[in-house]
Amino acid sequence: MLTDATIWNDFRGGKEYALAYIYSRQVEHLYRYGKKFTNDEELIKDTIQEMFYHLIRSRDTLGETDNIRFYLMSAFKHRIVRSIHSEKHFEDSAEEHDSFELSIVYSYEDELIGKETERKKVQAIRKVLLTISPKQREILYYRYSCDYSYEEICKLMSIQYDSARKMVYRALQSLREHLDPADLILLFLFKNNR
Repeated sequence: MLTDATIWNDFRGGKEYALAYIYSRQVEHLYRYGKKFTNDEELIKDTIQEMFYHLIRSRDTLGETDNIRFYLMSAFKHRIVRSIHSEKHFEDSAEEHDSFELSIVYSYEDELIGKETERKKVQAIRKVLLTISPKQREILYYRYSCDYSYEEICKLMSIQYDSARKMVYRALQSLREHLDPADLILLFLFKNNR
């Protein structure tokens, strides 16, 4: 089985199989990730296409990576935020750009339809998730749904390592105050895979 580093290097080297492989494996994930920023499906699709077009055009100057999904999510996040602001979905001010927050919604409830007791737990979890800040929801998403390291999270969120660890700790502490241990485990068992 080929590693991400090998596939990425083949892509950088111009091998067409690598482009098709990367695109087919990542496009749905990027689309779902884009839905966390905006409901404008056309903007999401356009941003994905523009990002891949840019990657193809500049493939010989791209850096190395051993985690293609992380590389693409990082590039996509910067591009979609820029696209949203240029589309005037938000007022165009530097202050608002700096405070742009990803709206993480844990959408595991679809998996629990028809199970009344579990559905109630999911509702309680969603309600508790609204008690923490959007940044805390974002960092929990990256840490537990995407399984990113703190170093990767720091790059995505432009924060320091210590800040990332403290933010995760405080978010979990807040969740622990409102959820019993079984519900907290349920939160991470039904990660956002949509």
